[in-house]
Formats: sequence, C-alpha cells, structure tokens
Amino acid sequence: MRPRVLARLLQIQRALVRHRLDEFVRATHMYRPLRYLYYFSPWTWFQRSVGGSRGQRLRLALEELGPIFVKFGQALSTRRDLLPVDVADELAKLQDNVPPFSGDIAMAMIERTFGKPLDEIFGSFDRTPLAAASIAQVHAAALKNGDDVVVKVLRPGMREVIDLDLEVLDALAALADEYWVEARPVRPIEVVREYRKTVTDELDLMREAGNASQLKRNFAGSPLLYVPQIHWDFCRQNVMVMERIRGVIVSQVEELRARGTDIAKLAENGVEIFFTQVFRHNFFHADMHPGNIFVQIEDPKNPRYAAVDFGIVGTLQPRDQHYLAENFMAFFNRDYGRIARLHIESGWVPQGTRVDELESAVRTVCEPIYNKPLKEISFAQVLLRLFETARRFDMQVQPQLILLQKTLFNIEGLGRQLYPELDLWKTAQPVLSEWMRERTRPRTILKEIRTHLPDALMSLRQIPQILQTAVREAAEGTAPSVEAGLAELRAEMRWAASRRDTAIAAGVLWLSGLIWLAQTTQYRWFGGLQMIAAILLFVRFKATRPRIQ
Repeated sequence: MRPRVLARLLQIQRALVRHRLDEFVRATHMYRPLRYLYYFSPWTWFQRSVGGSRGQRLRLALEELGPIFVKFGQALSTRRDLLPVDVADELAKLQDNVPPFSGDIAMAMIERTFGKPLDEIFGSFDRTPLAAASIAQVHAAALKNGDDVVVKVLRPGMREVIDLDLEVLDALAALADEYWVEARPVRPIEVVREYRKTVTDELDLMREAGNASQLKRNFAGSPLLYVPQIHWDFCRQNVMVMERIRGVIVSQVEELRARGTDIAKLAENGVEIFFTQVFRHNFFHADMHPGNIFVQIEDPKNPRYAAVDFGIVGTLQPRDQHYLAENFMAFFNRDYGRIARLHIESGWVPQGTRVDELESAVRTVCEPIYNKPLKEISFAQVLLRLFETARRFDMQVQPQLILLQKTLFNIEGLGRQLYPELDLWKTAQPVLSEWMRERTRPRTILKEIRTHLPDALMSLRQIPQILQTAVREAAEGTAPSVEAGLAELRAEMRWAASRRDTAIAAGVLWLSGLIWLAQTTQYRWFGGLQMIAAILLFVRFKATRPRIQ
C-alpha cells in the first residue's frame, strides 16, 4: 500500500475520531482489519470533544472528508426508511447546503478560463452562490442579452482530492478481494472501477453539458420533465452555463401540498420518467437526490419535474436492458420460473444452477411485496434478502448495473417522501409493457433490418479486399500461412452467404404472413406462425458471426 494511501487512511481515521464516529465504523466487519490505525493516531484522543447531535457530527465528518464521502451522504439521505429522523434531517443538508468556497475564487476561475474580465462575459453575476455541492457550486447570473442563467464552477483542486480517495478505494477493494472471501461475489475491484469512471466523468462539465442536451432532446415537448437549455458558447471543462429554472424542491412536500399540487400524479410521473429513461431512451439521470429535482407547478393539477446536475447519467448494454425488462415483466406476472431462467441465461448465476431451486428462492423474496404500496415495501430489506439468496447460488454483482440500482433507490426514496401509497408496480407495468410491444412491431423490426443491412453489404464488399490481401501476403511471404488466409476467406464467404439467405428467407416469410392474414379468414394462425418464423430468422440474422474452421 502506497504511503499516500496510508496517510489518507490515517486522515480519515482522525476525522472519524474527532467527530466521535470511530466506534460505529470499527464495529463493522469491513473495518476490523484496519482498526490498528486507531492506535497510530493517539493525538486524536484529545480531540474527542466535538459537540452536537450524532446527525450533525456525521454530516460534519462527511463534509470534512471530501466529495466522495459527501456523495455517499447525499445518497443515504434519500432513504429515510433506513435512518433515524435526526440523522436523515442532517444528511439532507448535504443535498444543496455543502459549505461553499469563496465567490471571489469562483470569479477568478471564470475570468482565467475565458481570458477576459467577468463584466465582458455576463451582464450581471452574483458572487454569493445559489447552492454548493460536493464537486461544484452554482452562481446566479445574466447574459448580455438579459437571459437569466446559472453558472456552475468546479471546486478548485477537486481532481487531486478525488484521485487520492479513489486510490484509497482501489487499495481497500484489492484487500477485500484478496483476504475477504465473502466480498468476492460483490466483485469489489470491478465495482470501484465502475465508480471511478462515474466520478471522473463528473469533473468534466463539457460532458455534463452534453448529457443535459441529450436528455432535453429525449424529453422535448414532454409534460413530464423539463431540462434547462445549455448555453454552449459559455461552457468549458470547468465552467458550465445553463438556463435558470425555478420551482419547488421536490422534498418540500408541505409546500407542494399548500400550493394544491396533485401529489399522487407527481409520484406516478416520477416512476414513468424513470422507466421511460431506462428502457425507451436508454439514457437516465443517475443522480436524482432531492437537491437536483424541482417541481414546476404553474398548473398544480399537472405538475412537471425539472432536473439539474447531469454529471452522472447511465446507459445499459442492449443485452442487460433486455434481461432487465424481461425480469420486470416476469415479476409483474409472478412468473418466478422465468426470472430464474433469465438469471441463468444472462450469466448472472452459474450455468448448471437448478431452475426449480432458484425459482423457489426468488418466490420467497418477491411474493411478500407483490402489489403492495410503497409504504409497505423496503427495497433495502428486499435487497439484503436477495444478497443472501445470491450467495447460495454464487450470484455475482453486476458492476454495470450499480448506477441503475442507485437510481432505483433514489426513486423509491423520493416516492416514499411524496406519496407513500404509490403502487410502484401498477404504475410501471403499462410503461414497460408498451415498450415491449413496440420492440416487436413490424415497423420497429423493419427499421432494425434497414439499420443493419449496410453492415451486411459492407461485409460482402470487403471480400475482394480480403482475397487480395491474402494473395499478396502469401506471395511476399509475410502471411503466417496461405491456409490461414484461405480459412478466413472461406469463413467470411460462408458468413455473408448465410446472412444473405437468412435475410431473404425472413423477408419472404414476413411478406407471406402479411398476405395470408390480409386475404384469408380461416386458419389465420398460419399467417401469424409465418411472421413469428420471420422474426426468429431475423434474430438469427443479427446474431450470426463468421467462424473460422
């Protein structure tokens, strides 16, 4: 372990002791191997007089330790079902009330970034920040044309601080992976690697601006979600300028009720937004703590969300998206056998796992929460039981799904605050069912065929080039062997011919099925059977790959 990592661990220990939190941390299993650090910091024994409630001490310790710890507190603050009230109230202050850095420093950074005085960039600029977060803070301003905007500025020195804390996490993950057998299914090294990418992306405000623009396009004209306009001429890697939006912070439920907001509809819209982002758009806001979500209530009966802070967004691979959707639908239909088979097919549990045993375990966890309102469900408890089940079947954590799980927890926390009677499953099922139907519509399938047809044609066009290269390398003696080149050529030709034949057969079957259904009143099932066969052939068309023999 590098000296700078050990020094940071001692610094963390010192902060925990100073705020009288070390007893709680040392009581956890993960921290026990490092408890000796306590004895290497005896100077902190005389600093254990910091006052305040336990919630205040926890908040102050997280603020002192830096952005990664603040983000942990922000995520935890949305789960009031897991926390005592006093602790939850204090952690909620981390959402938009992190101590700011000097406005003069922010102004100097902006002038240095643009290479000109501030009054040449903005018509006005408020040196007092509107809000401060763990990585950046925002200031109100106005452009020269009078547009109200907010200016987001990175905290100075953030990259160095975050790099060190990520190095600490890497070291702890490596120790856990090597010495703690029970941690291996959690894949701590891969989890930290995924988290590293997420946090590093947040340090580039140009990337955040791009995320905001994409999300705005996805919800253009939507009555569900409003995304502010980005002013690209004023965006740099450490400065971002966007439209200023106004609304009520989503956690201010009493204020929303006082203004006559339809809280039930607002909660249902939140669920619809989440599933729309994940499955229809495959691009979702993954930092949905209350400090980043506002409610516009010009029409209280039709409230609309407004989002800010787009530094963390998530996407899914098509395979994961498909299996997640299928799992959700199987849960809605109480088809626990299907869930078990999907977990085996996806590789989330080892091949050879008994389907009946996994089905029984899934039923035990899922059946008690089916059709219950949100106030009677604790995803945290469900997740703990699923982890216990997972250990029995050697199920591994999927690092690529961690952002999605985090976002789902945030959604549950928001929903619990807004409208505990929300039926999460009843609200989500129509959205997901429509997306599943849309994927199998003829128009969607034909669109995918048109999308992938150029790839197949390009492969055909490459065959002469492959032949020329193989002949030239054989003549020059630079090829490993003529046989290898010929084997590659034969595989490419077989692949191209197979894809061509499969595409033609699928097209003929699809057209035949349509004609049969249009002109025949009896035995209509035969037309449907032809169309199903066409779909299966198309799936095979997409999955076929050349094989060298």
